[in-house]
Amino acid sequence: MNKEQILEAIKAMTVLELNDLVKAIEEEFGVTAAAPVAVVAGGAAAAEEKTEFDVVLASAGAEKIKVIKAVREITGLGLKEAKEVVDNAPKALKEGVSKDEAEQIKAKLEEVGASVEVK
Repeated sequence: MNKEQILEAIKAMTVLELNDLVKAIEEEFGVTAAAPVAVVAGGAAAAEEKTEFDVVLASAGAEKIKVIKAVREITGLGLKEAKEVVDNAPKALKEGVSKDEAEQIKAKLEEVGASVEVK
């Protein structure tokens, strides 16, 4: 099926069928069809009030096993996935988190010997 055929199929749908399709797409791909509501009036204001931070594992340090355990606890990843994250440092662990959560994650990882950056 190409793009034009998909669009023609959508045009032929009723409002209820379209609503069901949107819900199915949201569930299948883990996305939302809601439009962003907030509009920033000026880029300088947004730069001053940063509310979302990324926690990046810079390096594992000497206690790699402890760092893997901490990464598993923080991210909910399995052992293999957490090991891959630690092995491929620098790697983002969490993105778009609050400043408090970012600082807690950083403290937990530094406690076991990892180097962490909050961006």
